Amino acid sequence: MYKQLLKIVTNLGSPKVMVVGDFMLDVYIYGDAERISPEAPVPVLLIREKKYGCGGAGSVAADLSALGASVTCVGIIGQDQNGKELTSKLKELHADTSGLMEIKSRPTISKQRLIGLAQHRHQQQLFRMDEESTEPLSPEQEEKILTLYKQRLPQADVICIQDHNKGLLNKSLCSELIKSAKQAGKKIIIDPCLTSDYSKYEGAALITPNRQESSNAVGFELQNETDYANAASRLIKKLKLEAVVITLDKTGAYLKTKGINQLIPTRPRDVYDVTGAGDMVLSTIAMTLAAGFDYKTAVELANVTGGIEVGKFGNQTITIDEIIDELISQNHTNTSKVLLDDLLVDELNWHRKRHKKIVFTNGCFDVLHTGHVEYLKFCKSQGDIIVVGLNSDGSVKKIKGNDRPVNNQHDRALVLAALEMIDYITIFDEPDPLNLIKKVKPDILVKGQDWEKKGIIGREFVESSGGKVVLAPIVKGKSSTATIEKMKSLQAKS
Repeated sequence: MYKQLLKIVTNLGSPKVMVVGDFMLDVYIYGDAERISPEAPVPVLLIREKKYGCGGAGSVAADLSALGASVTCVGIIGQDQNGKELTSKLKELHADTSGLMEIKSRPTISKQRLIGLAQHRHQQQLFRMDEESTEPLSPEQEEKILTLYKQRLPQADVICIQDHNKGLLNKSLCSELIKSAKQAGKKIIIDPCLTSDYSKYEGAALITPNRQESSNAVGFELQNETDYANAASRLIKKLKLEAVVITLDKTGAYLKTKGINQLIPTRPRDVYDVTGAGDMVLSTIAMTLAAGFDYKTAVELANVTGGIEVGKFGNQTITIDEIIDELISQNHTNTSKVLLDDLLVDELNWHRKRHKKIVFTNGCFDVLHTGHVEYLKFCKSQGDIIVVGLNSDGSVKKIKGNDRPVNNQHDRALVLAALEMIDYITIFDEPDPLNLIKKVKPDILVKGQDWEKKGIIGREFVESSGGKVVLAPIVKGKSSTATIEKMKSLQAKS
């Protein structure tokens, strides 16, 4: 899955996604909270900074934009300063805001959070103040929103609806949005609000309720996989959906389609702040589906991005580079050190971003002995990440003759992988490692001192790239050939 997701996340392209829903302005007021008020037992916040961000459907638009999508917004805002601020933030993300209808009589929805800092660190939300109107739209306003939507529908690859139950997405409007999307052959995916009546979402391609929202909609608690399956089946049947994704916080997500009933687990992690996680999941699924991938792939990738989001404070976007870093980081904990060269390059790029020094050496390592161990310890002393290029069986035969290697390449690789000082092993089939060295691009190339007069392959490339070649001391009397000859001698005597 790791290799597949890496390829997918780098091939999402720039699909066109229309976001419809409750657009909000997030306001974060940061201050030092180092004393208690003498007037009441509450913290005194000395304001240091104020930041604005996109919330609600705006958060979905921001997430999609960060992933590379071309975003069109359809919704309502007020004729006020918050509306201007929100529109400005969306335009900074290159989102099309021409579909945001201004209504003078209602405020732009805003959530103002007071964030206390103890000794200028340890961010903690102290209080939140909301400004909003949840009054339903007039028939004329609803018709205008529908017109804005239909005008932009032909250009969209997929439609996202983010419903926070703020008066915009009533049953009649949702039904028209879904009907128009289906007539246009477009997938419409919905992050539903917390309600017991999901009938307004009937006919959508996909809905993404969380555990609590699902429980409210089906009328029972979701405590285990049987409950997830029953809830998903009930929703998909009742609402005539293509798919249901029930997000289950640290458990992952349950996916139900015509052919899939599966709990897709996520990586366990410490949760810093759940704000924006649902938006990130919706955005990732929309982006992945718009790029032409299937529901399961979309959920697997959404698990990754949702996990990154909960590790951040507040409502923050996730970039493609961050997803790649996370995938590689996850792979470090559960896969072999033995990698194909293309995956190895991805891994090394991840380490380079963290300013790690890459050391490369190569060899047959046929019959491992003390000399090999001391040599590899020396390699480790030269840098952070040690890569061993291992000659394949065919390569060894060309160098050593048809009676070698004694141990096949898989056995040799597994023995090397057991050594703590080695980070990665990759097997190469050529007689020399030059092509592999060019792919690895090491900072340090290590060879034994016995190669000094033979000519070190790769020296010119490494040094021209700003790296250096280091010669390792040789442990006298220790070699695979000598060990093999001694074994033959002992066998003859017996």
